[in-house]
Amino acid sequence: MTDSANTRTGRFKIRTSALRAYTMLLALIVIWLFFQWATIDQYHPYGLFLGAVNFSKLLQQMAVTGVLAVGMLMVIVCGNIDLSVGAVVGLSGGIAAMSQGWGVVPSLAAAIVVGLLIGAIQGTLVAYVNIPAFIVTLGGLEAWRGVILKLTKGATIPVEHPFFRSLGRDFIDPRIGFGLAIAGIAAIAWTNIRRNRARQRHGLKVLSAAAIATRILFPSVVIVAFIFLMNKAGGVPIPVIFLLAVALAGSFLTANTTFGRYLYAIGGNPDAARLSGINLRRYILAAFCVMGALAGLASILHTARVGSASPDAGSLMELDAIASCVIGGTSLMGGRGTVFGAVLGALILASLDNGMSLLNVENWAQYVVKGGVLVAAVGFDMFGRRKA
Repeated sequence: MTDSANTRTGRFKIRTSALRAYTMLLALIVIWLFFQWATIDQYHPYGLFLGAVNFSKLLQQMAVTGVLAVGMLMVIVCGNIDLSVGAVVGLSGGIAAMSQGWGVVPSLAAAIVVGLLIGAIQGTLVAYVNIPAFIVTLGGLEAWRGVILKLTKGATIPVEHPFFRSLGRDFIDPRIGFGLAIAGIAAIAWTNIRRNRARQRHGLKVLSAAAIATRILFPSVVIVAFIFLMNKAGGVPIPVIFLLAVALAGSFLTANTTFGRYLYAIGGNPDAARLSGINLRRYILAAFCVMGALAGLASILHTARVGSASPDAGSLMELDAIASCVIGGTSLMGGRGTVFGAVLGALILASLDNGMSLLNVENWAQYVVKGGVLVAAVGFDMFGRRKA
């Protein structure tokens, strides 16, 4: 293939990826506007859905799924799958609740360590024993659920430590929220200016001052509006802070590190990656370890928000995490996907759940709608692949 053909292919892929991202954003906006209109009544003349209190609850609900989706993205991108994360959330949360007597820090650390160890066990079986990830994690789904059932003897364990509960329910001080907004805007400005200077040093086409200002202004307005809305509901929820931190770290890891590039290479073409000298086993194991650790973190947020740990906690969370990735543009074949897309997919799912609950839609209809959205997302993905 000639250089010009390579260039055209690369540009087409970039345009396709951008189109998918814009389509998902448009779909999210349409969902929000519809539910805002549908929840107008005599008590809420402008609608209830996008109100500060309800939107805050919406974000708290999607934080756990969003954290899981970031880890699931890394596993799927390298050509694998993890069906056990819901059971891992239940087991890790149960361990954290049962170990509250050790102190809050050891109990929280225990949840993450348990998740990490499970990820290491399953990753070793997949990467070094060559058992398909589907089988390993399907077995893990059953096994880890059985372990927590044995440990708790079927009982529900309440979360008694106030700090533990606060991680899933409380808000940061509004003044801290504004401080984070200022820091975020400064980071966006610095990143854009630094990138433009780097392009200038390398003799590449630089953006105009107006283009840079637009790239800084638009996300800055979104950040400020978000902080104002959250502060009307008492502040930014703590689970959302954890999600933002995980998303930013995951985005940097996948887009700006050798680890991330190798994951995409392994999922895109494992044979070529192997011939290039990439240690497939090591990076697949690392992806499962990251997934396990994030499942441990998600278990803390979920257990704290619910206020207790139960043997069936986390049921079907693995499906929500996988659906979030797929809706956000991640290919189940591996090699393609972004953290932004995965979190966006989690937000779309949470918006559908929250909006249909406000409208008192029956449970069976909610499942049908969510299933239809998932199938439509996969169909859109396959259409894009055929066009490519």
